[in-house]
Amino acid sequence: MVEPLAPILSQTMEAFDNWIHAFEVLANWRACHGYPINTFQATLRTRLKKIDANALVAQRLKRTPSILNKLRRLKGMSLARMQDIGGLRAVVDTMTSLRQLHENYLTAPLSHELVSQFDYVSKPKASGYRSIHLVYRYKAREPSAYDGFLLELQLRTRVQHSWATAVETAGTFLEHSLKSNEGPEEWLKFFSLAGSAFAHLEGSEGVPGFEGLSTSQTYRRTAAEAKRLRIRDMLAGYSSAVREISPTTKRAAFYLVQLDLEEEQKTVLITPFARDQLERANQQYAEAEKQASLKGAQVVLVSAGSIESLKRAYPNYFLDTHEFLRNLGRVERAAAYRFKKK
Repeated sequence: MVEPLAPILSQTMEAFDNWIHAFEVLANWRACHGYPINTFQATLRTRLKKIDANALVAQRLKRTPSILNKLRRLKGMSLARMQDIGGLRAVVDTMTSLRQLHENYLTAPLSHELVSQFDYVSKPKASGYRSIHLVYRYKAREPSAYDGFLLELQLRTRVQHSWATAVETAGTFLEHSLKSNEGPEEWLKFFSLAGSAFAHLEGSEGVPGFEGLSTSQTYRRTAAEAKRLRIRDMLAGYSSAVREISPTTKRAAFYLVQLDLEEEQKTVLITPFARDQLERANQQYAEAEKQASLKGAQVVLVSAGSIESLKRAYPNYFLDTHEFLRNLGRVERAAAYRFKKK
């Protein structure tokens, strides 16, 4: 017996309405992180002036697909418990600067509560990821509606940054979240190995699983795997497939970045917003994500200063892996040199 059509349509419309409501709740909750994260950025820039004047500072509000993926993956996770919806990033030149900045935050604490910290440089993740994370609970000097919001501060070197953004770029083309340890095993293993090689470049701890390899062995194995998988050809080809569209080259407070992957010629559309346009930027961010979910595009709202700083802070949205390949080249040359010496 065929079911009546009306109840089915009613259930479908109810499900759609629920989806729209949930989407709006998520977007509003995310937008609330905009103000507190701006105050963190000002403090970070002030502290960096004495440590690394050339450091890169950027902030972003977490993308909806990333939020939903985290809610699905982690049992008991909720929006209120998620620590990195508002994320701030500092990229410094050297390990020395990284340690100085980390120590600065520990010895000269903020008025906000330090909830937790994770030193993935001293103890890298098995994936190869290395960075220092500081999670704060926002607390204004006077009672505020923003009190209690969680924000994450990431501290990393340029070498660590090049690895992390290359993983995201490769994941985009492979259509897997490599950063969440999902995707082809050979790619996951390569980036884990490359992460260990990059750690050796910085005189730092290697990645779990490769502790038994010497520096020379790590370099040689990384170079061999890069050649076998044709990593250099594939990653270099990604950035050449992108066409950038930006209505301005002037500095803006916020940028809405939309990466369209549908066509063979990938497109990056950059929409700038002034500091007093944050509410409008968040509205357009939410609307752009609705459209993106229908056509497989990627959208993010970030603050990074100039357009050039934006590209350096988020090269994965421009499918740019040049810095990663430059560091991979350092590993390959070291591997060849040590092999010749033997």
